Amino acid sequence: LIDHPKALPYMVELLGPKVRVDHDYSIFMRKGGKAGRLHGGQTMQGGVPGDHWYKYHDGMLRNGLTVFTYCLSHAGPADGGLGCIPGSHKSNFTVEIPDEVRTYQRTAHYVRQVEAEAGDLIIFTEALVHGTMEWTAEHERRSLLYKFSPGHSSWSSTYYDTADYPNATEQQQRMLAPPSVGRRPDTVETGE
Repeated sequence: LIDHPKALPYMVELLGPKVRVDHDYSIFMRKGGKAGRLHGGQTMQGGVPGDHWYKYHDGMLRNGLTVFTYCLSHAGPADGGLGCIPGSHKSNFTVEIPDEVRTYQRTAHYVRQVEAEAGDLIIFTEALVHGTMEWTAEHERRSLLYKFSPGHSSWSSTYYDTADYPNATEQQQRMLAPPSVGRRPDTVETGE
């Protein structure tokens, strides 16, 4: 899924031609699974400047760390799961969000649950304020999260070892390569 042909054009458009996979994980939640904290946004992350940014300049859109979430189960109205503050990736005021809203102790009209069908792909920049809402559905929540970065950037302190993936294509090996600047090739070869 790291270079799914339907998702790859979005990766290149949002993160640039040298896009790389930074890290991945899965989320499984049963009914009553607890909410996490709203996080992300263009603010400090854990006390240090994060790579959570969104830029649009002269017709070109670019992002820092960006999430591609493959939904393996349905998330209907009020089921819980992914929550966010729409448009917050463009805001400079995310530090003003009250802590009781960030921890879901107080409902705020501007925090929305993202609905999805099994098989959907949800794409969002980490500059978007987002988090996990309590899971209330009878069925299990199942999601695969792949996080991508521009080729020069890293969020994770560990990198993939391409030797661990002997069947990876050349393109997938370029996506798994550690961050670098300079001679890093484009992730997708255009044949030019």
